[in-house]
Amino acid sequence: MKTLKYLVTFIVALSAISCDDYLSQTSPDQLTSDSYWRDKNDVEAAMSAAYSQLYFGAYQEDEWTFAEVKWPVEAYRQDDVEPGTDAQNYPNWIQLRNFNYTNGNSQFTQYWESYYRGISFANQIITKVGEMSAGSLSESERKPLLAEAHFLRGFYHMQLLLNWQQIPVRDAYIRSTEALDKPLSARNEVWDFIIADFKAAQDLPERYGADHIGRATRGAAYSYLGFAYLTRASEEPEQKAEYLKAAVEAFDNVKGYSLEKNFQSMFDGTNKNCDESIFEVQFSMSDASGACYRTQLHRWIGTGELRGWDEIHPSATLLNEYKDGDKQANGLYDARLYATIFFRDSYFNDGTGKVYGKNYDDWFETDNPSFRKLMPATYEALRVSETDINVILMRYANVMLMKAEALNGLGRTQEALPLINEVRRVHGNIPAARATSQSDVQRVIEHERMVEFPLENYRWYDLRRWNKTAEAMQRCGRTGFDASKLFYPVPLKEINANGALK
Repeated sequence: MKTLKYLVTFIVALSAISCDDYLSQTSPDQLTSDSYWRDKNDVEAAMSAAYSQLYFGAYQEDEWTFAEVKWPVEAYRQDDVEPGTDAQNYPNWIQLRNFNYTNGNSQFTQYWESYYRGISFANQIITKVGEMSAGSLSESERKPLLAEAHFLRGFYHMQLLLNWQQIPVRDAYIRSTEALDKPLSARNEVWDFIIADFKAAQDLPERYGADHIGRATRGAAYSYLGFAYLTRASEEPEQKAEYLKAAVEAFDNVKGYSLEKNFQSMFDGTNKNCDESIFEVQFSMSDASGACYRTQLHRWIGTGELRGWDEIHPSATLLNEYKDGDKQANGLYDARLYATIFFRDSYFNDGTGKVYGKNYDDWFETDNPSFRKLMPATYEALRVSETDINVILMRYANVMLMKAEALNGLGRTQEALPLINEVRRVHGNIPAARATSQSDVQRVIEHERMVEFPLENYRWYDLRRWNKTAEAMQRCGRTGFDASKLFYPVPLKEINANGALK
């Protein structure tokens, strides 16, 4: 992603200028919020700072931050994963899994802070780009840059709203300390705001060239717009049909993408930004000019046998979901299982060395199912302490299955089935589903989403959308869960800092 090369420089500059609008004196040789915005290059650098918050501060703090914030906060609640043995050393992570956290939990506090920082950067871009003269920025340059900032602002607000029941809407660049205090907004008002931002993002390009890979596109804007409508349909049943129709219309506008036949390649670093990927977090092993765009995600995900720290495992619930599904014509399980999980099975013990050149039993003394997804493709890459595997946030299979869910919700079941079956055929190598009733098709969708998206952290939002969270938590013994834990509490740091919340 080209804009990332500006990241460190701009964040340093931004820290000096972000509150300067109401200071009375400035140094003539120092950038301010008025003098900074000179041309498109300056906006590009600002955009890099806005994108940087996708990484939860990993570039500013350490290479572990990305994994240690994103997956405990988004995934540990879910029934498709279990914390590993080393995770027990981090009470602030395990509290998320056991639902005995307080509003002082450091992990979701950092999640909240990072995404609001991203919103702040996006708001600054929207304001300042709007004020730049035509001589500094042409209209053809201005429109897609504003669209991009609106997309990021909508994305960050949506991720927050998926995890918190109510949040403050930050809709303006803060120019005074008084503006820092902002009350929580009604949930439907936040959805209105998010949807408006994604609609404003439709001036984004369909595609970028190789030097801008990773930036949001029109397809990303429509994908998240559809996702927003689909989620809202479950929350506001009196307008369910209206929102489901709007979701289908948005998904219809996600064009130019296709399913990737080699499912595993999307998650092992060998097939970055493929034709299925719609929005993807970019990593690189480059250290040019002191850059650090790497993670230790594979160490965090990998079990001890695979040179990892053993922080997350596939759950028995997930493994059984694969095994209870349809099989391939050759008698093997759904192909996605083998691309997602290492487990004791003849597939991994057939003498061909499918586990980094060896059989499963050469690595594991006991049956210890471990994630293969988001692990490096080769033993050589496994041995290195850092990785540059990208993380896909939105891909076309998700759009297809969400569209199928919306169509089925509208009673258009026969239109939904081909979308589901195409995902099953290409990614699972399994037969077409023969469900006919609306309820049967919904059950197929629920199965497909569970086996398609492990470690992509959609499961919690899916269960809540289907009103099945309590059932799933009871089934896997999560006794700490109750209805009050469907969302996280507003972080204590926000309550202490935001006078409107006291």
